[in-house]
Order: sequence, then C-alpha cells, then structure tokens
Amino acid sequence: MDETQIYEARLEIIDFLIEVFYDAPSEEFLGRLFSDEVTVPEGEINDLMDRGFERLEAFIEANRSRPVEDVADELRTEYTRLFVGPRPPALPHETYYREDTEFIGEGLAELEADYSAAGWSPYEEYPEENDHLAVELAFLRNLVDRQRRGQEAAFGYERVLLDEHIGRWDEAFLETVQAEFDVVEAEANLFLAAAEVFVGLVEFEDEIVAQQVPG
Repeated sequence: MDETQIYEARLEIIDFLIEVFYDAPSEEFLGRLFSDEVTVPEGEINDLMDRGFERLEAFIEANRSRPVEDVADELRTEYTRLFVGPRPPALPHETYYREDTEFIGEGLAELEADYSAAGWSPYEEYPEENDHLAVELAFLRNLVDRQRRGQEAAFGYERVLLDEHIGRWDEAFLETVQAEFDVVEAEANLFLAAAEVFVGLVEFEDEIVAQQVPG
C-alpha cells in the first residue's frame, strides 16, 4: 500500500467501528456490509485485527442470505444486552474501565480537555457521554484525516489519545466482550469481531504514531 491507501484503510476501519459501536447496527449499514461495500483489508496486519476480520467475514457469510431486517433485530437485542442494559456487562465507556477515575467523573473532564486542546468537539448527534467508544473513535478519525491533510500536530494529539485514553482501556473492554460468548457463539459474532479489530487498530495506530512522535 502507498501512503494514500494506508490513510484510506485507516479511515475505513474507524468508520466501520463507529457504525458498530455508536448504536445497534442499522439495516442500511448491514446492507452495505453484505454487499461488500465494506471491504476487509488484504494481507496480515496484526494478530487481533486479522482475527477480528476473519470473524467479520464469518459473520457476513452466515447472515448474507438472511433478511436484513431479521439480522438487524437480533443485533439490536444483543447490542442492548451487551452495551446498554440494564446492567450491561461491557459498557463502552473509558471511565468505566479506568481504575484511576470514577465512571463519567474526573476522567471525563480530562478527556474533554484533550478534545478541546486539539480544537475538536464531539458531534451533537452522539447521545452518549464523551468517553463513549464511538466518540473517542470519532476524535481519532478527525486526527487521522488531519494527518492525511498534512497537519503534523495531529500526530501529537493522537499520541495523547492513545497513551492517556484509548490505549488504557481497549484490552479490558475486549476481555469483557470475549467473556460473554462461548466458542460456538463467538465464531461469527459481529460485536466480538469489532472489539478485536478495535484493539488491533490501537496497536496499529500506535506503531504509525511512534514513527512521528515517540511514546
């Protein structure tokens, strides 16, 4: 891949993760997924991302021929159980996993200060708190897009995001999602696939940013 293709792949992966975690995946998103509009990267990237994309391909093959509204209904139920509740096992919020912060407490203010320092504000249409996984991914997308446009300062802002935020809870989030499925259920599960891709993305992004801003 050349540099342009790498940027496009990074943005597409982030967009995929936002679609999965922002809310229960929509019929429109699933239609694009099943029609191959969402492409899986070719070649090996890292273990977790590769495993996640293999699981995603299994999910697509298992559901491609089914009515998309049925798949969407099932995913809505599963999304609610996993991430919304009552008593969800895998709340997708940074402050839920950080031992040094209170849930939606002090850590949220620190995260919002880092958003502000980078000149970014969360989108108003996101109904969740600003430490929600989809919001942090939206911030990451903004930074990657700015890097693509030659704004070198965006690498520094991403270094902070990785070291002080996403990189401090991504693995714990994956572990809680993994714990919810047995081997058979996990084989073709969209949410587990996305959680693995998420952690693999953090590793991949860390390697890219380290070339510009050492940790």
